[in-house]
Amino acid sequence: MSAFPDDRRDLAAMFAPLTRKLIAREEPVLLAHDISMCRIISVLDELQERGLIQRQPDEADRRVHLLSLTPAGDRLRRSVEAGIRRQEEQVLAVLPPADREAFLRSLKFLYNGRDEIMGG
Repeated sequence: MSAFPDDRRDLAAMFAPLTRKLIAREEPVLLAHDISMCRIISVLDELQERGLIQRQPDEADRRVHLLSLTPAGDRLRRSVEAGIRRQEEQVLAVLPPADREAFLRSLKFLYNGRDEIMGG
């Protein structure tokens, strides 16, 4: 769900899963200890109060709530993505064009094939 014409995810989003795989193969266990359900719910409550998301009960399973961005949430997401892209462009600007393209091509390859590359 990229707002950018080249459909490239932001670099941090591409690096994060690779980094987690490289650091610890026990990712699900570690992530379970990083954030509590209480914290997730409070964040969702805040986002809903700010009018950025809405929660809908799942008709198939009453225990589940489906989340979606509101128009205001989508505008904020696009604004954040644009800010990230501007900062990335500044960082990547130090590379010669050929090196930059090779770096981005390699990163996309690693991101798209991360499960096969990391054995998971």
